[in-house]
Amino acid sequence: MKLISWNVNGLRACIKKGFMDFLASADADILCLQETKMQEGQEIIETPGYHQFWCSAEKKGYSGTLTLTKEKPLSVSYGIGIDIHDHEGRAVTAEFNDFYLVNFYVPNSQDQLKRLAYRMQWEYDVRDYLSQLRKSKPVIVCGDMNVAAEEIDLKNPKTNRKNAGFSDEEREKFRQLKASGFIDTFRYFYPDLEGVYSWWSYRFNARKNNAGWRIDYFLASEELESRLSDAKILTDVMGSDHCPVVLELK
Repeated sequence: MKLISWNVNGLRACIKKGFMDFLASADADILCLQETKMQEGQEIIETPGYHQFWCSAEKKGYSGTLTLTKEKPLSVSYGIGIDIHDHEGRAVTAEFNDFYLVNFYVPNSQDQLKRLAYRMQWEYDVRDYLSQLRKSKPVIVCGDMNVAAEEIDLKNPKTNRKNAGFSDEEREKFRQLKASGFIDTFRYFYPDLEGVYSWWSYRFNARKNNAGWRIDYFLASEELESRLSDAKILTDVMGSDHCPVVLELK
């Protein structure tokens, strides 16, 4: 079973850059998108063979998540059931026979960490939300988590220490999430692999110079460890400032 997650940084823009060719060739069972920047029905997006589950921000052209599945889920929910978090289109939860799949677009803490306090509340509430889901069945979490967990996960850790996505506070919350019973699947298979990133700034030729960050993840609850087959980061796929990440399950 192949699962893919990709922050497309504007789905309509990504379609113009080859998204449909990728969708066809990747042959994913489930494809989770973040930062779609559009409402469902704003434009007809045909995805043959896939069911579509949209969670759009109330603010047009902002944020947004979309989950595409070949198999129709048992149930689907949007947001995490807390009003302060559920206006920006940041979460789709799809229930399948043997796991929940949660597609997240985690809020950015912004320059000077202006939104860090809100981000900390999000992290606390999300960990509780995932804990409740796990009482029913295992959980897979994917998406743009907007944090580089460790120094190995970005090109320039020293100069980014207090910046959004690499603050001590964000990294600690990510560690707490893993400690609650989740596996960072890419590091599970490649614990020491350096220089593999999923996001590059559009500035300073960052992608050409591979000055990137690994901020896109598949996390799997520990009950699924025996089913983990491989994890990949598709650094050669263009169309966004992020690239797709993959989880393969037995």
